[in-house]
Amino acid sequence: MTSFEGRQADLPPGPVANPAQPHEDVSEKSIGDLLGEISRDLSVLMRQEVELATAEIKQEVAKTGKGAGMLAGAGFAGYMVLLFASIALWAGLSNVIDAGWSALIVMAIWAVIAVVLGVSGRTRLRAVHPKPERTVDTLKRVPDALKGQ
Repeated sequence: MTSFEGRQADLPPGPVANPAQPHEDVSEKSIGDLLGEISRDLSVLMRQEVELATAEIKQEVAKTGKGAGMLAGAGFAGYMVLLFASIALWAGLSNVIDAGWSALIVMAIWAVIAVVLGVSGRTRLRAVHPKPERTVDTLKRVPDALKGQ
């Protein structure tokens, strides 16, 4: 499944124009009726585009939040590394090995946690695309659709 297909399932449903459909005969309709139809179609199109943009932005905000949470966890883990490194140095100097080595082991565990959270958070933040790509793509097609192409 492509990323487009996966994202499409999360978007709100709505009528979509099918360019392969034959055009309806409008020779018997009044200008007022035609303008009314155009107005309704443009209204539906704009509402759908706003819904699409909202759905895409919500997806990107969720990704950003997860990445930021992981970076916050990495920051806390980094704080713990400094805390235990200081305690380990103090205990190591005051006791000349026994308590200090145990503090160094705890510090090493926190260092591994900080690295894992930092790398994971950075990876998630790099995957964020703040521009609603599908919305921009469909909006580029609006002028051609209005011209009947």
